Amino acid sequence: MKSSHLSTSSLNWNSNIQDLYSRGPTKSAQSLIDAGYSTLWQLLWIIPLRTQATPVIKNFQNAYEECLFSGVGKVLSTKSLPSFKGRGKNQAPLLNITAIVKDIFSDNIIELKWFNAYPSQSQSIQKLDYLKFSGKVQIYNSSKQIVNPDFESILSTELPTREEEENPLPNLKIQYPTINGVNSSNIKKVIDKIPAQLWREIEDIIPEDIREQRKLLPLDQSFFLIHAKTEHLEKWSDGLYEEAKKRLIYEEFLDEQLKIHLRKKKNINISAIKLEIKDVDRKKYSSIYPYELTPDQDSTLKEICTDLNSGKRMMRLVQGDVGCGKTTVAITSSFLIINSGLQVALMCPTEALAKQHFEEVQSYCHDLKFTSKLLCGSTSSKDKKEILKGLENGEVDFIIGTHALIQNEVKFKNLALAIIDEQHKFGVDQRLKLLNKGEGTHCLIMSATPIPRSLSMTQYGDLNISTIKTIPSGRKGSKTRIVMPENFGKFLNFINTRASMGEQIYIVVPAITESPKQDMLNLEEVLEKFKKFFPNLNIQGLHGQLKNEDKNQVLKEFKNNEVNILIATSVIEVGINILNATVMAIMNPERFGLSSLHQLRGRVGRGDKPGFCFLVIDKSVSQESIHRVQVIEKYSDGFQIAEEDLKIRGAGDTFGKEQSGSNNGKKIANIILDFSTLQAVRDDLSEILKQNTSHFKRKLESLAKDAKVFSTI
Repeated sequence: MKSSHLSTSSLNWNSNIQDLYSRGPTKSAQSLIDAGYSTLWQLLWIIPLRTQATPVIKNFQNAYEECLFSGVGKVLSTKSLPSFKGRGKNQAPLLNITAIVKDIFSDNIIELKWFNAYPSQSQSIQKLDYLKFSGKVQIYNSSKQIVNPDFESILSTELPTREEEENPLPNLKIQYPTINGVNSSNIKKVIDKIPAQLWREIEDIIPEDIREQRKLLPLDQSFFLIHAKTEHLEKWSDGLYEEAKKRLIYEEFLDEQLKIHLRKKKNINISAIKLEIKDVDRKKYSSIYPYELTPDQDSTLKEICTDLNSGKRMMRLVQGDVGCGKTTVAITSSFLIINSGLQVALMCPTEALAKQHFEEVQSYCHDLKFTSKLLCGSTSSKDKKEILKGLENGEVDFIIGTHALIQNEVKFKNLALAIIDEQHKFGVDQRLKLLNKGEGTHCLIMSATPIPRSLSMTQYGDLNISTIKTIPSGRKGSKTRIVMPENFGKFLNFINTRASMGEQIYIVVPAITESPKQDMLNLEEVLEKFKKFFPNLNIQGLHGQLKNEDKNQVLKEFKNNEVNILIATSVIEVGINILNATVMAIMNPERFGLSSLHQLRGRVGRGDKPGFCFLVIDKSVSQESIHRVQVIEKYSDGFQIAEEDLKIRGAGDTFGKEQSGSNNGKKIANIILDFSTLQAVRDDLSEILKQNTSHFKRKLESLAKDAKVFSTI
């Protein structure tokens, strides 16, 4: 890569890493750029795994038992012996290494030992003449020794001529994480290239009164402490290091909240179709169902109507547990839009769910004189052509479909409301593509995965959120039990009993066919076993690789109670609503996420018959896996399960594509462990936003340049 090297005085925190090098970036620097750390500011946010204070170099006579000691010595001899049954990666033999080292300041000796070391480490130690080391001293057989010390080679020309004197700033050993193959020492070399004067130009946007109230260190001091820049410090301690981490956690949450503020500000300023929905119409379309809306459903519908009447784009997330009635609210909102002479699109992640919604919508549209259509991948060319024409000329009021709705050929006359069901199943680009098919289109997002408060304050902080917790009356719900191998016979007897009562059963498996790489039950194997267990019952299989017509035929037979037991993959997680199915058995539940297990369980107990969910573990699994499965057995509240799922899987990326996982874009903050800090940032945000300083404006401008800030809904 051609260098665009800038003079030291021209550098700023937005400069590219390559500007540190006159002849182009080193291999390590380029690898960091390739990993996304392209600017000096991003480099600053490579947070060390740990920073340790090591003692100054002393005479070996100062090496007392249990003290942390640093010394320099000449290697007199080394010995390597095979470690008993020790094996490393790829079954590499491991060694126990002993080095006898003589002090350079005296005739004292220390024995250094490394256990379970690779042969390469033994070879490197054998080549050493002198080494610098540190570690905790032990006394063994009246001799001083240090086990597994940190060490580095030192040349004879670099040997200290006297012991180091004590000073307020200890020697600091810093360890960065390995990034894109770049190890700690090479990362440090790149960071050390940042000019000293630039470190003194770190701008702090937190007002001094808030810093004092929250007991926060200045931002520049925090980075000095984190990166062990002792030349800028008067003192260093473990306590100050923890204070620096606390400040950077606050700073990272603040950056996130400022981005959310910018995103929300942009969204609420987008003009949208203004409606005039009256209470009489809301009550009219709320009363078309054979049941009354719950208080939560009614209040959510009122919030939606307020949004639609505002003249500003609605960006509302309706969240709730399985079976709480989110779809009823979405359908009612749609009818209010159509009543105003406008169009609605409802996008679902699967054909099964789209068809379920279509059947429900169609049952009401006939009486209301509204036109609804279904558009999926399996829609025939003839029907698709007719539907596309109807959408463009406005004859189709309500379109329900899958990803087929975002194809370029789909055009609307006046799309006023885009509804995204199971929003976590879609990517950002897909959601935006549907929303942009209309002028000033409102957006309603539905999530059947309840969102913990901490996530709602980060990933969804720019959305208005409605929560439906009340479950419609008449639903019996379900009970959940773990089935271990010793109870499998009782489980089969229970299934036989429920089937004899005319009830139907789902058996869910994690895979379709057997795989030598994955030790889990598969559909083909389980289907054959259950046919042997219950030879008199009609048992069928269902999975995503079946042709649509075959899939639809199996579902039709199951819905008509012609199939007693359905062996299926997680394809039935959404879009299946068969009230006579009362038993759900999930094989190898440790292979599923908590939210998926909760969603699957929601397929039973939907009517006036109680549901039963069995989590069938057929072999020995880890304690961690048992704990995860016990969460589902213990809790029926989706919000509680979501909290546990968040703790286990991580939070996901607020401004990116990751829906979960530890790689959530944060360098140091954790929304679970640091939730109190997140709350503090939220409380302080309005005061911070009142600033009119030049560096605060620069901060907002810098954040606003991040395209991802405005690409997420």
